[in-house]
Parts: sequence; C-alpha cells; structure tokens
Amino acid sequence: QVHLVESGGGLVQVGGSLRLSCAASGNVASINVMGWYRQAPGKQREMVASIISGGTVKYADSVKGRFTISRDNAKTTVYLQMNSLKPEDTAVYYCNVSSVTWASWGQGTQVTVSS
Repeated sequence: QVHLVESGGGLVQVGGSLRLSCAASGNVASINVMGWYRQAPGKQREMVASIISGGTVKYADSVKGRFTISRDNAKTTVYLQMNSLKPEDTAVYYCNVSSVTWASWGQGTQVTVSS
C-alpha cells in the first residue's frame, strides 16, 4: 500500500476555486488508479473524479465541466482543480489510490463553499 497526504482544502465563496493535492509515498510503482471522493454530512461517500494509469479520466456528472483531475509525471501526486464551486460541493474530500490488490485512503480535507 501507500501513504497519502492531502492538502488544499479550505473555505471559499460560491464561484471560487480550490486545488486539492494528494501525494503518495511507498509502493507507488503498483498504483493503477488515483482518484477523489467526497462525503457531505448525512450522505454517502461518492466518487468525484478518477484517473487510471493509461490516462483515462472519469468524472461524476455533478462536477463535469467544473473540476479537472490531473497527476504529475511521476504518477505519485494527483490533483483536483475545482472551479465554479457551489454550496453543494461542500464536503470532506478524500484521495483514493489503488492497485489491483489494495486501496489506500487519504485523511480527508474539508472543502466548504459559502454563499
């Protein structure tokens, strides 16, 4: 498995932007998928965006056109650029990194969008 360190959350006004980062260390050579999930109070955790080793990306319908997932060339850090933020984007955002045999979660970072 890998150890994940997230950063970049915070408080932002409606329409603002934030960029989340998640750095992986450890068994990074076996990473297959890197992604972001979020969990709002009283709701289930949901997938926000993911990127697989070949570069294919996937987004939740609710964030398409506003969020962009990317990673560094070493494929050890994944980013989530969030633009045009809405109050419904308020949640704890979790980084998730997985191989074919394991999955690791970050500690979570709070994103709050105020109106």
